[in-house]
Amino acid sequence: MQTQNPFLDEMAKLAQAAVGIAQSAGEEARSALRAQTEKWAADLDLIRREEFEALKAEVADLRAQIAALKGATS
Repeated sequence: MQTQNPFLDEMAKLAQAAVGIAQSAGEEARSALRAQTEKWAADLDLIRREEFEALKAEVADLRAQIAALKGATS
């Protein structure tokens, strides 16, 4: 026969609540850190990886066009 222990039930509920609070706090800290990092990046006039990769591809294309034009005139 199994009996319910109210003390253990309350302890389990408290542990569940503590885990939920810890997860929420972790998500909030992560969001705050991301927002602060984006603010610092904007203040430093940095660009995102996607923008950098797009510009890098565009420059490579322009260099190929210049090389082709130089080859056509020589």
